[in-house]
Amino acid sequence: MNARSAWILGLSMGPIAAPAAAQGTVVDRGQFVITVDGRIAGSEDFVIRRAGLGRGDAIFVNGVVLLDVGGREQEVRSLLRASPPEGAAASYQVTVTGPGAMELRLARAGRRYIATISSEIGEERREFQAQPETRVLEQGVAHHYYFLRDLRDGRSAHVLEPRSRRQVSLVAGPRVDEEIQVGRNVVQARRVEFTSGSDRRIVWYDRQGRVLRVEIPAIGYMAERTDLVG
Repeated sequence: MNARSAWILGLSMGPIAAPAAAQGTVVDRGQFVITVDGRIAGSEDFVIRRAGLGRGDAIFVNGVVLLDVGGREQEVRSLLRASPPEGAAASYQVTVTGPGAMELRLARAGRRYIATISSEIGEERREFQAQPETRVLEQGVAHHYYFLRDLRDGRSAHVLEPRSRRQVSLVAGPRVDEEIQVGRNVVQARRVEFTSGSDRRIVWYDRQGRVLRVEIPAIGYMAERTDLVG
């Protein structure tokens, strides 16, 4: 069984798989290939589901990123629970194995998010500001950008990057229509640049709001969708 197949099995059996109550409608599912400075560095698989009704309505996002870090494989496995429609973060957990091994759990508590982080140097607790529409967006996790898909030109989003202990305000630029290659297909996409000072992140979405490509020029990072179903 390869790593991708093991991850798919782990969606129902793994330690941070989506709970049984979250086995609702699949919003998006797919894979990215990750390159750094033009060289293939890893892959990313994810599933976004929407489940529940009324106040129990929620979005559950499972993801795994496999990266080559100095010749060693790093696995980043995450589960995010968010509130529709904007994707405000309710809770988040991530387990990193290999280089930089750690476990992180994040939960909202009133006007704060409380993070508990365990690593080889011990355990620490961090607090982050909570705003009504705060998103969790790890910089090197492409599918998290799904939660910025409806941010309009000139509007900003409060974003947490729990693993790097950062919180930033990302401002959306204008939407630009482009054609890009996704697997074997050429598709219509809209390109949006999100900025925070000199920090630039460029994301391409399809008409359904699915993430097709993410580029972070400052670190040479690019994640490109390898498939698109429907």
